[in-house]
Amino acid sequence: MVENLKKDRKNIIVRTSIIGIISNIFLASFKAVVGFFSNSIAIILDAVNNLSDVLSSVITIVGTKLAGKAPDKEHPYGHGRIEYLSAMIISIIIFYAGASSLIESIKKIIFPEKPNYTVISLVIILIAILVKIILGLYVKKVGKQVNSESLIGSGTDALMDSIISSSTLLAAIIYIIFGLSLEAWIGAIISVIIIKSGIDMLKSTLSQILGERVDNDIAKNIKDTVCSFEEVYGAYDLILNNYGPDVYLGSIHIEIPDTMKANEIDELTRKIMYEVYKKHNVILSAVGIYSFNTKDKDSIKIRENVNKIVHSYKSVLQMHGFYYNKIDKTIHFDIIIDYDDENKTKTYKEIFDKVQSLYKDCKLQITMDFDVID
Repeated sequence: MVENLKKDRKNIIVRTSIIGIISNIFLASFKAVVGFFSNSIAIILDAVNNLSDVLSSVITIVGTKLAGKAPDKEHPYGHGRIEYLSAMIISIIIFYAGASSLIESIKKIIFPEKPNYTVISLVIILIAILVKIILGLYVKKVGKQVNSESLIGSGTDALMDSIISSSTLLAAIIYIIFGLSLEAWIGAIISVIIIKSGIDMLKSTLSQILGERVDNDIAKNIKDTVCSFEEVYGAYDLILNNYGPDVYLGSIHIEIPDTMKANEIDELTRKIMYEVYKKHNVILSAVGIYSFNTKDKDSIKIRENVNKIVHSYKSVLQMHGFYYNKIDKTIHFDIIIDYDDENKTKTYKEIFDKVQSLYKDCKLQITMDFDVID
């Protein structure tokens, strides 16, 4: 079932990209002809922008095909991250197209030429605006549905193109009515918008390659699935590594009663792994265990007292994994301190000292976890 979803996703991306290629070739051809005969730099640059969109769609198809390759010895987690590289290449192309257009526009500002519009040219520009709006909304919607950054970028770019074309149409109308030529200036504005679009897309893609915080809904849904098992008291330390859109490999800690036997824990963790993969397409490579004191009343009281100390600090987001070993007199627990706390080490030390002063005869093992998922 998962393989079918991956195959469907790839086919949808390729099909949507082909629609984009056909539409943009059609628009670029008409705009180039209109721009040439009307001597309009803005329309010609708009046509060039459409051609860069064609190249973007081609790269999206190639990237999707390569990303869909099966795992091999060198890349055991698959090739999904190629989609991020293809999105990065697209953003560079967009930036280059904008920079080149800006140079040409500046030349036209210094050495202006008067445009020559016709009714047919204006109608073609209007049609191009409508086509770009429809295409942009469609591609962006599909991109969000299949979680394709390349498609979302292409859709956003198409919607921006409709705004750019609208500006070109406005400049043409102003020239016809008032005889004022804003061609080169509109071209410069268009170029700056294209450059900004390329930079924003590049920043977004680089952020994904570096590794972003996992979406809260994904994390919550996985934890809800894990906690749906009766034996699980809590789910913590969820770590997900991304190997392409919708491809996650991760681990999690679960809190379970200290009365469970090894065979029962083994059966439980296998069930959890299966359910998480079936429902969320996430492979849990490891399920760690936190033992929860259920047999000793002293442990429960100590837990409550420690919990009060820990949560007296506003920057502490969570305490979990608490366990009191009565024989060794050892207290274990983890705390998560907010990134906004500029003195995390100080906060940790204060908590450690306060707990230690309350339970002088106990050995403390406090782990400071990272705030990686809400």
